[in-house]
Amino acid sequence: MTTPSDWRTLNRLATAWFDTGSLTQSALLAERILALAPDSLIDVRPTGVRVRVADPSLVDAVSGAARDLGLTADPAALQELDVVIEATDRPGVAGFWAAALGRPAGEDELRDPWRRDPALLVAAAEEARPLRSRIHLDVVRPAEVVARAGLGEGSGPYGVRHADPDGNEVDLVPGDPLDAPGTEDWQAVFSAVACYRVETVARQTEVAAASAALAQEVGFPLLIDLRPGWVILDSGKDRWDADAHGLDLEFGELAGRLQSAARAGGAVADPEAARFVQVFLDAADVAAVRAFWVAALGYEHDRREGLTDIVDPRRLNPVFAFQRLDTDDTERRGQRNRVHVVLTVPADTLADRVAAALAAGGSLLSEGEGSAHLADPEGNELVLANGA
Repeated sequence: MTTPSDWRTLNRLATAWFDTGSLTQSALLAERILALAPDSLIDVRPTGVRVRVADPSLVDAVSGAARDLGLTADPAALQELDVVIEATDRPGVAGFWAAALGRPAGEDELRDPWRRDPALLVAAAEEARPLRSRIHLDVVRPAEVVARAGLGEGSGPYGVRHADPDGNEVDLVPGDPLDAPGTEDWQAVFSAVACYRVETVARQTEVAAASAALAQEVGFPLLIDLRPGWVILDSGKDRWDADAHGLDLEFGELAGRLQSAARAGGAVADPEAARFVQVFLDAADVAAVRAFWVAALGYEHDRREGLTDIVDPRRLNPVFAFQRLDTDDTERRGQRNRVHVVLTVPADTLADRVAAALAAGGSLLSEGEGSAHLADPEGNELVLANGA
């Protein structure tokens, strides 16, 4: 009999994570899920599968498919991250970010239709805060797409910084094609990403299974995201580079084999759909601030020495990166950010997550029914909220 506790509701979608032992086993589970719920959102990872369904009546059947493969759910693995911008000019701010992110305009809730990147929620600001926030987003899209976004000339040391009408910033970075023979479908947008349109669920499952087998053969932890009509292949941030993946392989060669398999399966590439989004924090004491976010988000440090990145161990939520803030910039350090993060977790894990964040140097600003408003050691804010 199916266990209802396999599932939680996060941001209005029934969501489950099933542990697996390999990328090919994850792809097999994804195939079973698509046969039952073809409109589901499925994230295939070497250690498991996250599935989100809009129709709660399907959860029993999906859990049954996982059980038939000998797999179990781990609800504690579930979480979903959103970014909130408090704005005095909500229409102007929402329009700016719709252009930067490539999402539909006219809404205060800018959700990625694929649910791969964090939602951006525009809320009313109680007061103007004129100085630069200490949290911003990096958005990387193909160069041609960035040129059409219409944000004008960039500023900052790399010429990619843009600010919305209230001064909230994005580094809108132009990506490039992956520099390897036979990889025309791939874009290097901090991650190496190839986005494929597929006409049928059968082709979708064929491409996913072939991709999983090729990646597993060489031990590469490929990210395979399945969306209605799409297969997205993703290296993960920087992991197309040998220093990041740490394996005895050239990612470009694997990307070429993946491309050939996808095309053989009838998939059609859309390079302009590639995108990467990460959260960036400025901190005077990077180590202390990073320790808070590792604990609060359940993240781990990037394997490379000398980098400040922290990553979701399952590569389901955005990378956080940190850079040093001038300690003499006391005004900016003292101003409350216009940007904060909301992390939704299962209700039965909320208390433990709050305790971990406080033990790592955080402070409790307020607490309500089903949520806790926290600050890291330098005042950057996180709301921990419970899902159902």
